[in-house]
Amino acid sequence: MEELNYFTEGWKHIISTDALDHQLFILALAALYTIKDWKQVLILVTAFTIGHSVTLALSAYQIINIDSNLVEFLIPCTIAITAITNFFYKDFNPRSIRLNYFLALFFGTIHGLGFANFIRFTLAEGQNIGWPLLQFNLGLEVGQVVFVTGILFLTYFLIYTFRLNRRWCIWIISAGVFFVALKIVFDRFPF
Repeated sequence: MEELNYFTEGWKHIISTDALDHQLFILALAALYTIKDWKQVLILVTAFTIGHSVTLALSAYQIINIDSNLVEFLIPCTIAITAITNFFYKDFNPRSIRLNYFLALFFGTIHGLGFANFIRFTLAEGQNIGWPLLQFNLGLEVGQVVFVTGILFLTYFLIYTFRLNRRWCIWIISAGVFFVALKIVFDRFPF
């Protein structure tokens, strides 16, 4: 049996066409930043990866176990909440948007639960999760950095080429993310 490449799986978890919920969440988080804030964005996506990793490991070891239908419902809820919070910021300097780091870390824990079953089923009986989890998270982190770089260039293009007001740019992106997430919430409603 060919060994699964966990780095590639982590990469696909953010870059593939099946990763819409992850992409929407990262888009809602990163919409507040510009290219000059790249260090803060790197910290932001790393906070998401940490939250994601913690629950991914806890769930893979079956320390926590939450119904997958509920998790799949909660994931777009986190996206919608994150997009809505973008409308309430008065300015967009890093001190003003510190809540974003909490959202990335906390909501990352929920997103981690969504992928735990895959990891659990791909590990051989008794296999240590440490190395696969590290590989997966490195792939995820690299994918997020590539995706966020694209977002930062898109917002730069919209703000500096089309002269779109930064607040309006954030609101347009956030509104689009919110409505797509809301549709997913209704599609995945578990009750």
